[in-house]
Amino acid sequence: MGMPVKLIIFDLDGTLIDSSIDIANAINYALGPYSVPMLTVQEVISLVGEGISSLIGKLIGKEGINADTDFLVGQFLNYYSAHLTDNTTIYPGVREMLDQLRGYNKAVISNKRESLSVKILEQLGLSGYMDIIVGSDTVKERKPSPLPVCHVLSALGILPDSAIIVGDSNYDIEAGKSAGIKTVAVTYGYRPLELLQAADFIINSMPELTDVLRRLS
Repeated sequence: MGMPVKLIIFDLDGTLIDSSIDIANAINYALGPYSVPMLTVQEVISLVGEGISSLIGKLIGKEGINADTDFLVGQFLNYYSAHLTDNTTIYPGVREMLDQLRGYNKAVISNKRESLSVKILEQLGLSGYMDIIVGSDTVKERKPSPLPVCHVLSALGILPDSAIIVGDSNYDIEAGKSAGIKTVAVTYGYRPLELLQAADFIINSMPELTDVLRRLS
């Protein structure tokens, strides 16, 4: 057995919160002036994960939109910043789980910008649970790079053997594995189960994290 777990790193979108409606609204606002079909929430869910610039870049290519990625990202951010939690909800069992984990160090690593990640967690009353919040622009690379995970480990002085990452995406699993920490995939988020098979543990709801921690202790 490894060391007992001291640090739990969480992904944000699709793991702690369901932000898909607010992201979809902001993308549709940015694309509004162009004659492209409105994106459904389901389409947006299939596209999120790598960060907004990547998502909008994909759309420009697919729809042949005559606009610059940076401009559209700016339009998206203007709208999204003002509507971060209009429809965003915390997944069932998440707050209760965070209450139970008071003895652990906790972090969030998101591929959303740091300022937005912090604001959302504040608005939903979750930021107080976290020792550190890392976004796509906190360090030079984002997930699936191990850099954000290494940044958190070093900031909190915790060895990889004592940390786990919980997320809904293959990016979370790859980042965790590359950084040498244990990985836990949640099945209720934005990514299909077949992309999560490489995780050390797979859970169907946040309360099941209790069992994982028991097995690792």
